[in-house]
Amino acid sequence: MSRIIISGAGGGSQNRLEINDFVKNNKFFSLYIQALQAMSTDSQSGLQSFFQIAGIHGLPYVVWDDATSNQKPKSASPTTEWEGYCTHGSVVFPTWHRPYVALYEQTLHEHAQRIAATYTVDQNDWKQAAANLRQPFWDWALNSTPPDEVIALKQVVITGPNGNQIQVDNPLYHYKFHPIDPSFPAPFSNWQTTLRRPADTSPDATDDVAALRKVLATAQKGITASTYNMLARIHTWPAFSNHTPGDGGSASNSLEGIHDGIHGNVGGQGHMGDLSVAGFDPIFFLHHANVDRMISLWAALNPGVWVTPGNSEDGSFTLPPNVKVDQTTELTPFWKEQTTFWASAGLQDTSKLGYTYPDFNGLDMGNPDAVQNVISDRVNQLYGSNVFGASSVPSSIPSPVSTVKAPVSHNPAPGPSPAAPSPAAPSPAAPSPAQHVLSPHPTSGRPDHGLYDWTARIEFKKYELQGSFSVLVFLGPVPENPQVWRISPNYVGAVHAFVNSVPERCANCVNQADIVLEGFVHLNHAIARLSGLTSLDPNVIVPYLTKALQWKVLKSNGNEAELQSHEVAVIATPLSYPTGAKFPVPGQSRRHNGITFGRRGGSRHGDVVPT
Repeated sequence: MSRIIISGAGGGSQNRLEINDFVKNNKFFSLYIQALQAMSTDSQSGLQSFFQIAGIHGLPYVVWDDATSNQKPKSASPTTEWEGYCTHGSVVFPTWHRPYVALYEQTLHEHAQRIAATYTVDQNDWKQAAANLRQPFWDWALNSTPPDEVIALKQVVITGPNGNQIQVDNPLYHYKFHPIDPSFPAPFSNWQTTLRRPADTSPDATDDVAALRKVLATAQKGITASTYNMLARIHTWPAFSNHTPGDGGSASNSLEGIHDGIHGNVGGQGHMGDLSVAGFDPIFFLHHANVDRMISLWAALNPGVWVTPGNSEDGSFTLPPNVKVDQTTELTPFWKEQTTFWASAGLQDTSKLGYTYPDFNGLDMGNPDAVQNVISDRVNQLYGSNVFGASSVPSSIPSPVSTVKAPVSHNPAPGPSPAAPSPAAPSPAAPSPAQHVLSPHPTSGRPDHGLYDWTARIEFKKYELQGSFSVLVFLGPVPENPQVWRISPNYVGAVHAFVNSVPERCANCVNQADIVLEGFVHLNHAIARLSGLTSLDPNVIVPYLTKALQWKVLKSNGNEAELQSHEVAVIATPLSYPTGAKFPVPGQSRRHNGITFGRRGGSRHGDVVPT
C-alpha cells in the first residue's frame, strides 16, 4: 500500500503570508479559493479531501492512511477507545500540528498547480503563483478579527481561468458536509455546515458574525499580552508547549493555552469550540498556521531549546495516556517515509517542508545569535506596546527592520519569490511604543522601579463539565446576563478548556478525569484602563484587586456554570529593564493569595508566598 508522504509544498522555501496581506494578492487568493473548493467538494472518503484531513484531529474517529501504532491495537473500538490523533496537553502538542498543517498545505498546493495550468491568460504568471502559494496564517495576536473574506463573505470575487472576474461561493466561510457523518453528536449532527458563534443550537442556527466580531475585538488586548509574555518570558519547552500545570515561574500562558482561547472565542457553541469537530472549520488551519509560526518565533528566541521529555497526558488513538513522550515520539498519522512517521526531532527547520514566515526574510538562519536579536526586535514591534499597562519596548530598541529580502532557502526555487510584507509594516500597522501609562511608585528614583506584571493564575480540572468552558476574569461589576460577559467593559480575559463534548465516547477522557489545566490572565492593561490608579506597586494594587477582581465560569453554550476544582490566585512579578535587555527582566514572583482567599474558587491559602 502506497502511503501519503508529508513532504510539504514543492518549489523551495516560500513565505506563508498573513491572511490580511494574502487576500490582497489576487493570484494567490484566486488560486487558494479554487483549491480549497476542490478539497471541500472532493468525496469525503478521499484521503486528501478536506473532510478526511480535517477529521484527523478528532471525529469521525477512523484510521487515516493506515496509521496505527504498536502501542495501541488497530481494532480499537470507536465507541470507547477512540479520541482522535491529536496530542493535546503534552510536550508534542506544537510539533504534532506542524506536519498536520504541512499536509493540508501540500494538498492545497497540488490543487493550485493543477488549476493554474487551466488559465488561458498570463499562464506562466499563474503557474509561478501556484508554485509559490502557501497556506496563509492569521496573526490573532496583532489583529484578532480576521478579514471579511474569512468571517463575513459567503461569496467572494476572484479571477477565473479566462482572466475574468467571477463571483464564487467562499469555502473559507464554512465547510458544507456532504453528508454529515453519523458519528457527529448533537448539535453538530443537525448542522449542514460549520458554524461560528451561533446564537443557539437549533437545526436552523446560523453564524453570528456580529457577535464574533465583538468577542474577538474585546479579547484583543488579552491575546496580545499573553502572546508577548509567552515569547518574552518563557524559556523552557514544557512551559511553552502545553497547558499542563508548571509554567516554570513565568506567570505566562503556554502556546496551547493561548491556542485554546482562540478556539473558544471563535467557536462558542459552534464547531471551533469543540475539540472533536474543530478541524472542520476552515479557520482552524489559518489559526494553526499562526500557532506554527509562534513555534518558529519562540525557537528563534530560545536557540538550542526543543522538545524535552514529558507525559502524554490524555494520549491519543495511537498513544496511551500517561506515558513518556519526547522528540523521538512518532507523530502519527503523518508519514515521513513509507514505513516511518515524522517525529519532533526532524521538524525544527521549516524549509524541509517548503515554507518560512516573513519574520525571517533575509536572515542567516545559520547564525542563531543574529536571528535571536532580530526576532526579539520583531516581537517588540508587533506585540510589545502597552501589554503591561506601560510600554514594553525599551527606548534602546533600534528602529524596525528595513525592507525585507527574499526568504533564505537551502534549496531556492527558480524564478521570483512572491512579494512579502515587510516586518516594519505589518498589516494592520503595529502600535507605536508609548510612554508608561502607569507611573512608577513615587518614592522611586529608578525609571523602571515599581513596574509589575499582575496576573491571575487559574487552574481547574479539564473535564469537570464534560465539555468546553471558560473561566472569565473581570475588574469591577459583572453583568447579570452571561451572554454579554465576553463583551463587557469590565471583562479582562479568560482561561479556556478546549474539550471533546462527548467524553463518554473517549475512554481516556473518562479515565483522565483528574487532569488539571493551568492558564493565566494578564491584568495590567485592564488595571490601566479601569482603575484610575497611577502605580502598579503592590501597596496600591492589592487593595484594588481585593475589591475589584471577579471571575465567572461560562460554558461554551453561553450559560453560567459552577466548578468545584478551580483556584484563582493573583501573582505579582517585578520587572526591570537592564541596559541592553530586549525584553523586561522579571524578578521574584509572589502570590498575593489574600486577594482571593475565602471566596469560592479563590486561593486555597491566605498568605503571600513566592511562586
